[in-house]
Amino acid sequence: MTDFFAMGGYAAYVWSAFGIALVLLVGLFVQSRHAAGRRERDLAELRLQIRPQRTRAAKPMRPRREVEPAGSGIPEGG
Repeated sequence: MTDFFAMGGYAAYVWSAFGIALVLLVGLFVQSRHAAGRRERDLAELRLQIRPQRTRAAKPMRPRREVEPAGSGIPEGG
C-alpha cells in the first residue's frame, strides 16, 4: 500500500497535482453556484419590475397563412 502512495518516487508531484486540481474544481463549483444564485435574484427582480407593466392579456399566437404571389409560376389547385 505504501508503494501505491509513494507513486514510484513521484508522490510529491502526483499528489500535489491531484490536490491543486481538486482545489480548483471545488473553487469553480462554488463560484458557479454563487453566480447562478446572483443571476436568479437579478431575474426575479426583473420579473417583478416587468409584471406590473402588463395591463392586458397577450393574444394567443396563430400561424400565418403564406400566400403565393400572383404569377409565381405555381399553378393553383395542384
